[in-house]
Amino acid sequence: MRIAERNDSAVRDAADLLARRKRGYSLDAPFYLDADLFELDIAAIFARHWIHVGASPEVPEPGDFITVEIGKYSIIVIRGADMEIRAFHNVCRHRGARLLSDRSGSVRKFVCRYHHWTYELTGSLLDAEHIAGDVDRRCLGLKRVHLRNLCGLLFICLADEPPADFDEMQRIVEPYLAPHRLDACKIAHRIDLVEDGNWKSVMENNRECYHCTSHPELLRTFFQFFGHSETDVKPRQRAYYERYRRMQAEFVATWETLGLPWKAVELLDDRVTAFRVERMALDNRGESYTLDTAIASKHLVGDFTVPRLGALSLHTQPNSWNHFLSDHAVTFSLWPIGPEQTLVRTTWLVDKNAVEGRDYDLENLTHVWRKTNEQDARFVGWTQEGVRSPAYEPGPYSPNENQLEKFVDWYIDRLSAYVGERCSMRQSRSATTGPAEGDSRRA
Repeated sequence: MRIAERNDSAVRDAADLLARRKRGYSLDAPFYLDADLFELDIAAIFARHWIHVGASPEVPEPGDFITVEIGKYSIIVIRGADMEIRAFHNVCRHRGARLLSDRSGSVRKFVCRYHHWTYELTGSLLDAEHIAGDVDRRCLGLKRVHLRNLCGLLFICLADEPPADFDEMQRIVEPYLAPHRLDACKIAHRIDLVEDGNWKSVMENNRECYHCTSHPELLRTFFQFFGHSETDVKPRQRAYYERYRRMQAEFVATWETLGLPWKAVELLDDRVTAFRVERMALDNRGESYTLDTAIASKHLVGDFTVPRLGALSLHTQPNSWNHFLSDHAVTFSLWPIGPEQTLVRTTWLVDKNAVEGRDYDLENLTHVWRKTNEQDARFVGWTQEGVRSPAYEPGPYSPNENQLEKFVDWYIDRLSAYVGERCSMRQSRSATTGPAEGDSRRA
């Protein structure tokens, strides 16, 4: 089957799945298993939206880079000699060789290992021996990728014309995030974990706390009422819930005294660049995501002098969740590898002047989220195994999985928009050229 015909078939299959999707229920199995649908996800979601790829302290000095793999795309994020952070496709303009293979590192120039075409850190072509004299070298720079820096969080967009509503997200989120001064932090630790599940399963797991009782380390600090309403509280949880309400009031008083915005802004399913931001109470000492719930780093970030500030939570569709505390930050990005594998990158950041062994212990800093990630990876793996079974059918969401459902609604809406565009293009093409040979659906 020709590529165009296979793509048309995948679009038709996706349209059928979308048409019979039952809202309030998990997705049909092909959404988690099918290779063609996975390629549609890359095209419709990851190649058209703002994707969280890291934090500016990951590239602190000129020439420092990270690489990001999203399906078949490979992207370089690098800081230039002018200190500007840029993103490029990781493809030489000669014959397409991959320029950089490491996930992070530092270079003075981009030098293709194949024929040694050399590029400046701005992406412009610097040197290419034996190139024909009539070739315009100015047109052979590395292909640029759109990049935005939101208070130290880096987002890229692979589309020629990125969604314009990033500016609105920045306007809303910046007052929450700016006091944490992520740009003045450094990387304390980073872990890449490959989970054996479709990227949507990873996101769905993250977007609900129905399973949070299976995270004993996290629940030393994290109240499991994320996404819950008071009607979801069981009688056995009443004392726990009252403690949460009492501590929430204490934190609100502190946040308002310090002028820190805290109220939830939830725009997860009704806009292209969707997000949620909220400052949250933490349990017990309420200072940090540690086993003893106290700060992990003695050197607080930004200009904070009060350690007990709870956690600022920021979720962005389709691939990130982030936590910012008085003493450190933890960022999470996921990138699809294949239909049944997803890379989750977790990065811990502390103030750039904090000293390991004196101000913080790395094991203590990372323990809670390392354990939580390992547990979540198991849950995602179990789900993926079950979805493969012919006995699988979509099940109903719980009321306290409402943010999971908003993620799925957003995904379905964005995929439907893409599939609708493709179907319209196909109909227009058919009207011009007639039905393709062998098309059983022709009139």
